[in-house]
Amino acid sequence: MRALLKPYPQRDLGIVLLRPPGDMLQHFSGKRLLITDEPADLRGAPDGLVPVEAQLLSRDPRLAAFLSSERVIGLAGGWDALAQWVKRNRGCQCTDFGGQYHHHELVQVRRARGMVSLCWSHDNEYRDKESAKLDAAALANVTEFVTEAIRARSRLPDGHRLTLPELCWWATSKGLAAQLPEEIICEALGVKYRAPGTQMKESDTNPYEKEPREALVSNIKPVLALAIDPETPESFLLRPKRRRYENTKYTQWVKRQPCCACGNGSDDPHHITGNGFGGMATKAHDLFVIPLCRRCHDSLHANTQDWETEHGTQEHLLLTTLDRALAMGVIATGKAK
Repeated sequence: MRALLKPYPQRDLGIVLLRPPGDMLQHFSGKRLLITDEPADLRGAPDGLVPVEAQLLSRDPRLAAFLSSERVIGLAGGWDALAQWVKRNRGCQCTDFGGQYHHHELVQVRRARGMVSLCWSHDNEYRDKESAKLDAAALANVTEFVTEAIRARSRLPDGHRLTLPELCWWATSKGLAAQLPEEIICEALGVKYRAPGTQMKESDTNPYEKEPREALVSNIKPVLALAIDPETPESFLLRPKRRRYENTKYTQWVKRQPCCACGNGSDDPHHITGNGFGGMATKAHDLFVIPLCRRCHDSLHANTQDWETEHGTQEHLLLTTLDRALAMGVIATGKAK
């Protein structure tokens, strides 16, 4: 609850009186309240409850296509949840007739890229007609619904103004970074936006600087989801046929780690050898790999015993790699995808 009330200080008694409207008394249940100064944007507003305003990002035209896309609406709760939200928060949104008759029954109608609330009378009137005002209202409804859903799912408090970095983080965590407008990503990262076709000075180019969209996505570490099945068919066989576990996401992550021998950047995910792991003429599982640079990798295969004497056994280095992956959240249990 947010309220704007005029204080009446009684200095002789050392108290301050507040006079809320009658319909606000239900909000005063003995709980403590936070009192703050009147914000500049509410100066001149009447006393009483301050309605929750729409998220500013919901009115940003650059985000309209993203916020009204089918996939984003689905992640926000879907069209059924949007219909319930419109029903709860909107009356008849047809204003073309001024203040004329509105039927007391309401319906929620999909129009263009969103949904609008109409009374029965105006629903019949505009069912097969075009209306730019209704289409705009439908789009405004869906963008406000989605931004509020993102705020709620991000566990941010009521009344919190969603920021661009928060929106970009949510989109990236849901795999939607590719759908965000380039201009929005640049603004969230504090990078200067250059429109397509804009010429750049050679002195302004940086060959080591990632593209904004790539920089946003690269901050998300890949996670390997493991599904545990304690009763596989092979578990009940005397001589089960071995399966080889493969996962390129994990081997790619290992490849990006420092070489476990020399500490330089690694080039290869080395499958440990000579320890009884793996089947006949097959590599060990993709989980049994360690990061090695090309020089250390070639040196290990040239003389495994001397290499392990200098750098440690492959089993120890494997446990170190697995421990690092578990500690960083790279390996996590979950449903198979």
